[in-house]
Amino acid sequence: MSRLIVQIYEVQDPREAEGLVKLGVDHIGSVVLSNETWKDPVLEETVRQVQAAGAVSSLIPLYGDPDLIFRTVDYYRPDILHFCDDLIGSIRDLNALDPFVSLQEQLRTRFPNVRIMRSIPIPESGAATEYPTLEVARALEPVTDFFLTDTLVDNGNGLSQEEQPVAGFVGITGLPCSWDIAAKLTAQSRIPVILAGGISPDNAYDAVMNTRPAGIDSCTQTNAVDPSGKPIRFRKDPDKVRHMIAEVRRAERDLNQYPSDDVSPNRRL
Repeated sequence: MSRLIVQIYEVQDPREAEGLVKLGVDHIGSVVLSNETWKDPVLEETVRQVQAAGAVSSLIPLYGDPDLIFRTVDYYRPDILHFCDDLIGSIRDLNALDPFVSLQEQLRTRFPNVRIMRSIPIPESGAATEYPTLEVARALEPVTDFFLTDTLVDNGNGLSQEEQPVAGFVGITGLPCSWDIAAKLTAQSRIPVILAGGISPDNAYDAVMNTRPAGIDSCTQTNAVDPSGKPIRFRKDPDKVRHMIAEVRRAERDLNQYPSDDVSPNRRL
């Protein structure tokens, strides 16, 4: 099988990025936090450090203005631009995806060497509100290079932007998405799917074995924690990352023992 991708978010410091690459992380993800502070020299240095170390840089802009996104890409020049809008409007009407498709088409035209990652929202297992995950993915696949699953939070009031940790976007919940739906997504997709959503050293092996993705992404569950046990955003725990990588590689070895005729980019076993 192809080597499983290990992707780690949110890395904002060049020295931390260098250390993570040395541990064996393949993709290093960083975040541009707002349109007011979009040009960050330290973050730009982080992207350069990742690339110089031979890893892949992935960058999330937490805003949606197309012109500013293009300026952001021109400034940082990441290997991957990662969109993580919550896409909740598509619950009612898949035509709500049209502006996102258009933006990705424009990005490909302007920056053909920058690959596009798109987060595909998946509710938690057993969530009361259904979400058209597979239909959303089909609509976005022609203009996307990677999918990343991530968890939509439903606290019993239905899926809404306000329920998510960052309003309007999906991610950093620390909670697993439905692996059953994620497995269906990896099976149907013609592009690589990276599994995210509450991935930790303790569940990374089972996550790979149950969903057969092209890679694993972790953010919250590989963060350092404060004295109360609360994750510290933007600070990784190297021991957790090292342990998670070992579990992903263990799953990779085990999957190699069971060949399959499935040749999708997520199940080339």
